Order: sequence, then structure tokens, then C-alpha cells
Amino acid sequence: MDTALLVAKTPAEARLVEILSPTALDMGYEIVRLRLMGAGGRDAPVTLQIMAEKPDGTMEIDDCAELSHAVSALLDVEDPIDKEYSLEVSSPGIDRPLTRAKDFAEYAGHRAKIEMSVPLEGNRRNFRGDIRGLEGDAISLSLDDGPPVSLPLRDIADAKLVITDALIEESLKRKRVPDASRADDVEYEDAPEEGIDNQGEA
Repeated sequence: MDTALLVAKTPAEARLVEILSPTALDMGYEIVRLRLMGAGGRDAPVTLQIMAEKPDGTMEIDDCAELSHAVSALLDVEDPIDKEYSLEVSSPGIDRPLTRAKDFAEYAGHRAKIEMSVPLEGNRRNFRGDIRGLEGDAISLSLDDGPPVSLPLRDIADAKLVITDALIEESLKRKRVPDASRADDVEYEDAPEEGIDNQGEA
């Protein structure tokens, strides 16, 4: 079973993860997701987006800055991107993407939105419900509109947590807050408790 399912989606992204992960791990960080954005034209500039966290799930502003400096230095040496680029390093935020098999195990009991690359259950690609955990090479998901389903890990195209009060409470215990740069994209299942601010760290 591939334990890094959606950390990278393209060969170029996978190569960057291969280059950057050893340094990140040596510094105490894990790359959760890496994307090259805006790579349409041959000479068009791109943005390298890296989401990372410590093993305990936290990622402070100073951590993002530290990793960003290290990544920049390494990319200057390796020169794997053959065009102009900008670098963005952030935490995954509360409504984090689920990119590794271990993410689905860790967040069992929480709500998620999962998009499949191939249709299941007839013609269905999009699923929403509570993660029940891993069952071999598949995710068990309790649906809002039907019986539980088993979703093969290899066929997942995209997955992310949905913010609920329970998730906010757990995230605050870990000092994990939403990425402010994505604040407009945050989706709540339930209204957050009064007094909880949905702005956050890097």
C-alpha cells in the first residue's frame, strides 16, 4: 500500500518531494502535500506550495519560516525547477488535506470529503461522512445518505477534513489553527463555538 498517496500528484512534484523530504525530516518536519501551481505555459512562473508539520501535528509561523529557508537553499543547489518560481510554506490547517494512509487512521471519527478518481457505488465519485478508519487498502466511511462504504486508497483523487466543533476542539489542543492564507476556503460542518476565531498561523 502506498503510504504517501496524495503528497504529490505529478512526476515533477514527486521528484521535488524526493529531493526535499530528507532535509525536512532531518529538521523535524514531514511534508504533507507539495504542489506546483500555475505551470501552464513553458515560461510562465510557478508557485511551489508546501504544506508541512511536525510529527505531533503542529506547525508554527517560525517553523514555516525555518523550513522555507532550508528549502530555498536546497533548491538553489539542486535547481530542479527549470523556470521562475515562488515558494509558499504553510501548515495544513484544521481542514487539512488527507494525503497519507496514516492520516485516515489518525483522524478516524472525524468528518471528511473524499473525491474518487473512478466512480464507485454506481456512478458516484464524491463522498462525505465520518471516517471509520483503515480496512486493509481501503478507507471505511460512514455516509450521511447511505450505508458505510469502502473506498480504495489507490483510487482517491482528493480528500480533506470538514471542520466540526469536535475537530476544532482537538486542533486547539494541538495548537493547530487554519492557514490564514486559505481562510476563505474553510468549510464548516457545524458553526464554530462562539469566541473561536477562524484565523491562524502560517
